[in-house]
Amino acid sequence: MKRLLKYLKKYRKESILAPLFKLLEALMDLMVPLIVAYVIDEANYNFKQTVNNAFIMLIVLAILGMAFSFTAQFFASKASVGFASDIRQALFDHIQKFSYAQLDRIGSDTLIGRMTSDINQIQTGLNLALRLLLRSPFIVFGSMIMAFTIDVSSALIFAVAIPILSIIVFIIMLKSIPMFEKVQKRLDNLLSKTKENLTGVRVIRAFRKEDEEIRQFNEENSLLTALNIKVGRLSVLLNPITYVLINIATVILIKHGALRVDSGFIMQGDLVALYNYMAQIIVELIKLASLTITINRSLACADRVADVLDIEAEMVYGNGDVEKDSEYVVEFNDVSFAYTDQSMEAISNISFKVRRNETIGIIGGTGSGKSTIINLIPRLYDASSGSVNVYGKDVKEYSKENLLSKIGLVPQKAVLFVGSIRDNLKLGNENASDEELYEALEIAQAKELVDGKENGLDYLVEQGGTNFSGGQRQRLTIARALVKKPEILILDDSSSALDFVTDYKLRKAIRNLDMTIIIVSQRTSSVRNADTILVMDDGKLVGMGTHDELLNNNEVYKEIYDSQVSEDKGERK
Repeated sequence: MKRLLKYLKKYRKESILAPLFKLLEALMDLMVPLIVAYVIDEANYNFKQTVNNAFIMLIVLAILGMAFSFTAQFFASKASVGFASDIRQALFDHIQKFSYAQLDRIGSDTLIGRMTSDINQIQTGLNLALRLLLRSPFIVFGSMIMAFTIDVSSALIFAVAIPILSIIVFIIMLKSIPMFEKVQKRLDNLLSKTKENLTGVRVIRAFRKEDEEIRQFNEENSLLTALNIKVGRLSVLLNPITYVLINIATVILIKHGALRVDSGFIMQGDLVALYNYMAQIIVELIKLASLTITINRSLACADRVADVLDIEAEMVYGNGDVEKDSEYVVEFNDVSFAYTDQSMEAISNISFKVRRNETIGIIGGTGSGKSTIINLIPRLYDASSGSVNVYGKDVKEYSKENLLSKIGLVPQKAVLFVGSIRDNLKLGNENASDEELYEALEIAQAKELVDGKENGLDYLVEQGGTNFSGGQRQRLTIARALVKKPEILILDDSSSALDFVTDYKLRKAIRNLDMTIIIVSQRTSSVRNADTILVMDDGKLVGMGTHDELLNNNEVYKEIYDSQVSEDKGERK
C-alpha cells in the first residue's frame, strides 16, 4: 500500500478532514453516557429541569454528530474515489508502455483483474479506513479514558480487556493478509478461464465441449470457494472472540460496579455510564472486526496493483526522426527472435532488404515465422539478435511516434472497435475527410459495403465488429490502414477471408499506390506479382526471388504452389 500512497497526495486535505470530522462525531458519542449518568443522579432533586436540560443536550449532540458524519463521508468519498480513479488511470497508462512480450507474460486477464476488482477493493478499503480506522480505536480508548474519569478501580477492567483484544486483532490480521493475496490469485485463474471460454465459445460448442468446460470452471470455482472459506473462518473469529471477551468484561464490570455503588464510592448513574461505555466498545470492536477483513483484502489488492506498476517497460524508444535518404526502406540483418527466453526461436538468421515503393511478398506454411517478421518492423517485439532497420536506421533509435507514423499495419486478426465506421477508419488520421475515407474504402473494396449500410459511415459497429462478417472486417481494417497514408503498408494475411475475385481487385488497387508494400499470405496468388517473394519454412528464409524464379528453383514454394493449383486450375495461366 505504501507504494500507492503517492496517488493520495492530491487528496491530502480530504484524507485529513475525513477522519478528523469522524473523530468529532465520536466525541459526541462519548458525551452521551455522561449525560445519561447526569439524568439518573440528578433527577431525584429536580426532575423536570434535569430531563429538559438532558433532552436539549442530547438533541444538540445528535445534530452535531450527524453533521460531522455527513461531512466526514463527503471527504472520505471524494478521497477514495479520486484515489482509485488516479490509480486506475496510472495503471492503464503504464500498461500501454508494455511490450507485446510483457503483455504475453503477464496476461490480459490478470491486468483486467487488477484494473477492476482489485482497484474497486482498494477504493472500498480506503473509504472505510478514512471513516472508521481512527474512529473505532478512538471510541475504544476514549471510553477507557472516560471510565477513568468516573472510577479508576472500575476502569482497570477496560485497561485489561482492550490490550488483549488488540493483540488478537493484530494476530488475525497478520495471518489473513497473505491468504487474501492467494484468494486474488485464484480469482485471476477464474477470470482467465472465463475469458478463454467466452472467447472460444464457438469452438467449444462446435466440438460439444460445454460439459468439459463447465467441469473445469467448477474445479477452479471450487478451489476459489475453498480458499475463501478458509480465510473467512479465520476472519470471522474476530466477532465471537470480541463478544466473549467484552461480555466477560461487562459481567465483571457490573459486579464490581455494583459493589462500588453499594459501598458509596460511585453513584448509580456512574455505573450506568460505565456500562454504556462498555457497550460502545462492543459496537466499535464489531465494526473494527469487519473493517479489518476489508482492509486486509484491500492491502492484498494494493500490493498486486503496485506490483504491476513496479514492472519497468522493456521497450525503450529513442528520439530519432525517420531518415529517408537510405536506398533501403526496410532491412533485416541476421535477425533471430524467440517469443520468450525459454522457447525455441520463431525465426533464425533472417536477412533481406526492401527498396522504396517495392512490393514484397512473404509466404510459408503455418508457423513458419511470417507474422513474426512483420511484427519486428513496427517494433511490436524486439529482435533477440541482429538488427531491423527502417530507412537505414535501427528501429530502436526512433521515437515511437516517428516510427509508427510511417507504418500502416493490418494485423492478421481484424479488430474493429465500438463506434461508427467513420470512428474506426479515422483511428490513424483524425483529420481525414469523408472524401479520403471513401477513397480508402474504394481501394480496400469496401465502398459498396459501407454504401449498403444504413447511415453509411455513421453505421454503428458493435463490440468486436460482430455485426460484420470476417471478410467485411478485413476490408474495413485495410481501409483503416490506408486512411493513415503510410509510407510502409504491411498486410499480415489480411485477405485470408476474401474470395479470389475480391482479393485480386484489392491487389490490383494497391499496386499503384506510392508506398512500400509488404504482403504476408499463404496464397501464392496474393504474392505472385510481388517484386520479391520471401519463402519461409520453420523459421528460416529458404528462398528469395520472383514468382517464376522460385517456381523453378525452390521446392518449398513449388510445393505450396502445386497444392493450391489443384484448387484453382487457372492459377498457372
